[in-house]
Amino acid sequence: MVESSTATTARRFSPRTSLAAIGVKLRQLDVFGPIQQMVTIAQKTVKHTPTQKLCDAFITMLAGAHGLVEINTRLRSDAAQPAAFGRTACAEQSVVQETLDACTAENVTQLEQAVDAIYRQHSRGFRHDYAHSWQVLDADMSGLPCGPKAAFATKGYFANQRNRRGRQLGRVVASRYDEVVVDRLFPGRPQLTSALQPLVLAAEQTLALDEAQRRRTILRVDAGGGSLDDVNWALRRGYQVHCKDYSAHRAATLAASVATWVDDPRTPGRQVGWVTAPAAAYVRPVQRIAVRCQKKNGDWGVGVILSTLRPRDVLLLTAQPIDREADPAAILLAYVYFYDQRGGGCEAANKGDKQGLGVTKRNKKRFEAQQMLMLLGTVAHNVVVWARAWLAPRCPRLAHYGILRLIRDVGQVSGFLYFNVAGQVVGVTLNAAAPLAAELAAALGPLLAADGVVVTLGET
Repeated sequence: MVESSTATTARRFSPRTSLAAIGVKLRQLDVFGPIQQMVTIAQKTVKHTPTQKLCDAFITMLAGAHGLVEINTRLRSDAAQPAAFGRTACAEQSVVQETLDACTAENVTQLEQAVDAIYRQHSRGFRHDYAHSWQVLDADMSGLPCGPKAAFATKGYFANQRNRRGRQLGRVVASRYDEVVVDRLFPGRPQLTSALQPLVLAAEQTLALDEAQRRRTILRVDAGGGSLDDVNWALRRGYQVHCKDYSAHRAATLAASVATWVDDPRTPGRQVGWVTAPAAAYVRPVQRIAVRCQKKNGDWGVGVILSTLRPRDVLLLTAQPIDREADPAAILLAYVYFYDQRGGGCEAANKGDKQGLGVTKRNKKRFEAQQMLMLLGTVAHNVVVWARAWLAPRCPRLAHYGILRLIRDVGQVSGFLYFNVAGQVVGVTLNAAAPLAAELAAALGPLLAADGVVVTLGET
């Protein structure tokens, strides 16, 4: 709906005015600029360039669409929203699909480089202060089920889906900032045992880590990345490592060397203890902590955590008082609790993207097309995280929102957008009846003030 309000402005309604307001900020920062400059897809331009169509797919992800077919219903029927992002019109969904299908391996490399450039320009992870705190990188794999005829769709591990075919998403997250550093797509069979090293090298390139920074970077991975070869590889590159041992047989043998088991007060039935057997197989000194949990049948399930961190470090990383350094039980538990924090890093990011961005719902038959969609999803994830950081100082409850709630609740407030004759947004009116409207108006006002955009509350 377009209404004339004055001789110089036009008013348009949008069901996602709050998202459009974020789009104004993204346009001002030129977040999508590296993609427009670095990605060249060999496809004829009729109405929209190939990178403009990639932009339409990106906006659709932020709008909460779980399929590209929703471009027609979420963007083309809401002209104000793409206009706020700098698009004069929106491509039809089938045309966007054709552009993705036209992408080659070279285009994938170009988009990877562009996503790296975006991350370096706008992320907090790239500007991390290594001298004063640890950089924590969580690496993990997540299954992306798809049809059996899709390229590189093979049988593999997909949670609760036996004999399913699909691909695997390999991901490295800067957990202090909830940012995705790199995403890479693999066939369905590989797990972290074979994917860890290429993922870490890609993250190393994105973050431009030198030797001193690698020494202040913690790689935290599950048992899939805890093989002797992978751990020693990371240690030789200078990283700190905090992971679970890959071998269940070795873990059982090492657990037998524990002299004293300590009960975990946070998790009933779980006990931890120091492994006393020598760790001669590793190229650098490591601490090893055995963890056992009692099963329903009364037997013990055993795992071993490996760590190069000092006791003082894990106490600080788990926000515990330094004076507990003299308490062996407290130190033991701190090592375990720091490993448990993986659940709030990569695993939480994967879950949030599946629920909020629908990363498992958009499947392309061509592998390169799926890679392009994956990388656009990487940018979408980080943009949502950055938007939360922009808004949270004046809207504190958003600091605890995950990807799903940010997209579903924060980005779905209706209202009006006001455009000048040049097509630029000069005013935003949020629906005062929306639960978050007042707080968002207070946060968006200062954020957009430098661009001359006035944010108010009203009725829609």
